[in-house]
Amino acid sequence: MTQTLFQRFEHNGFAVNNRIAMAPMTRSRTETGDVPGQMVANYYGQRAGAGLIITEGAPISAVGRGYSMTPGIYTPEQVAGWKQVTKPVHDKGGKIFIQLWHVGRRSHSSITGGIQPVSASDVKHADKVFGPLPEGGFGMVETEQPRALTVEEIKATVNDFVVAARNAIEAGFDGVEIHGAHGYLLDQFLRISSNQRTDQYGGSQDNRMRFLVEVMEAVAAEIGGHRTAIRLSPFVTEGYADEAEDPEITALTLKVLKALAPLQLAYVHFSENISRYTEMPDTYRQQVRDIYPHPIMVAGKYTQASGEAMLNAGYADMVAYGQPFITNPDLVYRMANNLPLNPVDYDAHATFYGGDERGYTDYPALEPQSA
Repeated sequence: MTQTLFQRFEHNGFAVNNRIAMAPMTRSRTETGDVPGQMVANYYGQRAGAGLIITEGAPISAVGRGYSMTPGIYTPEQVAGWKQVTKPVHDKGGKIFIQLWHVGRRSHSSITGGIQPVSASDVKHADKVFGPLPEGGFGMVETEQPRALTVEEIKATVNDFVVAARNAIEAGFDGVEIHGAHGYLLDQFLRISSNQRTDQYGGSQDNRMRFLVEVMEAVAAEIGGHRTAIRLSPFVTEGYADEAEDPEITALTLKVLKALAPLQLAYVHFSENISRYTEMPDTYRQQVRDIYPHPIMVAGKYTQASGEAMLNAGYADMVAYGQPFITNPDLVYRMANNLPLNPVDYDAHATFYGGDERGYTDYPALEPQSA
């Protein structure tokens, strides 16, 4: 049977009205205290036609922050702000997961409130993040030297993820996606160049994946596997300067999936085709299917046609779209009716990060109820 992006999907208590997800995208438009306000609520509410919205990354703690003006999920004020966001999405029949984020070493003390960035090890690579500039305003700043987390701090960070997940459910989210991709903290533990530990969290593949598995087990135990997901990027090298690709990351990712399979997660989300990357071969996708019997989501410059091809090949159950959702709040309606998409205005790229409603909630919609 031919699969389409517009079909309902259900699996182990996770259910969505269509197979089109809105990918997580940092937009940096919070209010004082890194609280999401009405503008953020309008933005997500406009895009509630997606089968599932995955929010921009929400830091789980102050030290987990890596980009200015990103909405957190660790203070009562932030939880209250997110309640304003989940309501309009649900009022329109949509579903929304929050992406839980700890950037690890990809940060600067000017962003974390004076706290030195942390990582698996005290290894720094050339990298820049969005933060306050010495001369005023915001822009890209070089990251600082990180320090290695102690074992006690690793355990505390697992708990930070659990508390953030609990906060997310209180805020009305349907679930959480853990950010384990793109060179952020969990990815830093997985990769050889950033993890040079000699304790139970470093060295062997089993040790390097231990932290990630502990986070996923703890969060799933707290809110349920059907409300828990993870994003991975084994074929993307981001946050590692000009280092060669990790020779073990693809094999290690398969071991991670095998360990996570008993949790019956809502989905595993593969981020592809961004930054420095190699294409994920179909042979690898089949290996994933052979060892992981639960939902798979893919994202990374997919079109409607290539997304449906992934569904019909059996390699994915949902497809996430990023930039098309920035410029097309009614993307699902446009795709379903073969309507033209608003183009991405790369000359206005500055509106992607920070600013006001311009380039955020002012894109025109063709869907009657949206317009």
